[in-house]
Amino acid sequence: MVWRRPPRPFVAQRDGSVSLNLSDEERRMLARLLPQLSELLEAPDDPGLRRLFPTAYPDDPERDADYQRLMRDELLASRSHSLTTVIESLEVTELDGAQLDAWLQTLNAARLVLGTRLDVGEDDNPMVMPSDTDPDAAAHFTYLWLSELLEFATAAAMERLS
Repeated sequence: MVWRRPPRPFVAQRDGSVSLNLSDEERRMLARLLPQLSELLEAPDDPGLRRLFPTAYPDDPERDADYQRLMRDELLASRSHSLTTVIESLEVTELDGAQLDAWLQTLNAARLVLGTRLDVGEDDNPMVMPSDTDPDAAAHFTYLWLSELLEFATAAAMERLS
């Protein structure tokens, strides 16, 4: 069986909604991946979350600790709400603006966590296909796929605004 992605997974519509065109396989993959992200969000000291909760004051640990105390719960609540919205909308074929925003935030969060785990740096070209012999090949392919979904979702969001 050959896997084929629909031409565009997110397509802005004239009424302001966005069509969600994911294959059943993609929906199942997200249904397996997103609960893992939810579990990670509950582990505040997990190093994979570093990019989701960045240091605000790298040169002032005391000030940064204050910032983290004030903002972390709010950021966590926002990310958790978006994640729940995406999980609840995995089977739909049309998204409203709030759902699309949740998809954007959640896809980006999943991508950032996976990129952190894979040690993808800002200077790396993350779009390079991994070797089939790479032990992290599946994670790299997932990272590339999430990057592609995020790109399409961002394009649909921009189309909605124009």
